[in-house]
Amino acid sequence: MIRRREEREAMEERNLSPYAALSARSAGRQYPQEAHPLRTEFQRDRDRILYSRSFRRLEYKTQVFVNGTADHYRTRLTHTMEMAAIGRTIARALGANEDLTEAIALAHDIGHSPFGHAGEHALDTLMKNEGGFDHNQQSCRAVEIIEAPYPAFPGLNLTWEVRAGLRKHQSAVPGAELDGRPLGPFPCLEAQIADIADDITYHAHDVDDGVEAGLLDDAALSELELWQRAREWARRQHPDASAEQHLFASIRNLLNLQVEDVIQTSAALLRIHRPDSVEAVMRAPERLVCFSAEMRAMLEPFRAFLFQRVYWHPLVAEASRAAVDLMRKLFLHYVEHPETMGRKARARIAREGLWRTACDYIAGMTDRYALEECYRFGLARSGESIPASPPSP
Repeated sequence: MIRRREEREAMEERNLSPYAALSARSAGRQYPQEAHPLRTEFQRDRDRILYSRSFRRLEYKTQVFVNGTADHYRTRLTHTMEMAAIGRTIARALGANEDLTEAIALAHDIGHSPFGHAGEHALDTLMKNEGGFDHNQQSCRAVEIIEAPYPAFPGLNLTWEVRAGLRKHQSAVPGAELDGRPLGPFPCLEAQIADIADDITYHAHDVDDGVEAGLLDDAALSELELWQRAREWARRQHPDASAEQHLFASIRNLLNLQVEDVIQTSAALLRIHRPDSVEAVMRAPERLVCFSAEMRAMLEPFRAFLFQRVYWHPLVAEASRAAVDLMRKLFLHYVEHPETMGRKARARIAREGLWRTACDYIAGMTDRYALEECYRFGLARSGESIPASPPSP
């Protein structure tokens, strides 16, 4: 028996909560297209993102530790996949649309520059007189302008709901609109879920990578209340496990504690405010997907600890400094020699301007391709590389 799109849409209508975004009620696409016979609109969006070149390049973009310095560190791609899994769990528990949540999650970092947040900061500084650079806005540019696999229109032609979900910072701006429709005051529930899934993911998995790098251990983490709770839970679950097994069980419990807190807190808020539509979620008096006050109080020192012990660690900081230096050199090279950019990038100069085109071109690069370009133009010495992040012990 073949289950067609209409049946899947009917299942959403029956099974999802009244505040969930339904595929059949999507606000549509910028460029009208005939519906797919088997896939819903949000399933189609998810697949278009997965098949895009920008998504594939996330495999070779830095998350925290420079890509290629060890096999087990997260990249932008693995972070994104883990975030999407957490988003689906929360969406399923709250009766939201899993396909829409996943599509937003998969696209959220698609515009991130090479070399992580250091690279983003470098591009933002270079573009300060040209509108700046923000990876969230760049993700919108990637799916709406830069990706061009279809002959009939630019971009991926995603639904309004996915494009709106990627504009998480704009929804709070009074009167903000997309295609004439309000973006806020709050995003739809699925976008709120994807946003908090991003936080949950890096809170736990940056600890995992920090342990892998030898920067963190149980003794260093033990001053944090959130870690204490995760560790005690692990010891109750596995009383006879080794110290190493307890360590990694505790890291998993960092995820469990946050996910359960978000689900319980959000369910309570949904019961209080009783939204009966997507629009009611967006007009609610407060954000409906969030951590409890108790969890927020534990996360604040936890984040500060990660900045001090991981993100600002001298070895990580040195890799970031070197990356920023190379990004600056490469950017200025393209501005001075635009003919050395790729053919598709050069074709956008007349429409987008030279500086924005150079920014788009570099933002789309992987770490290794950016470094290869520096070698090619003599901006880095032969054999020179970004200083390695701490190797796995």
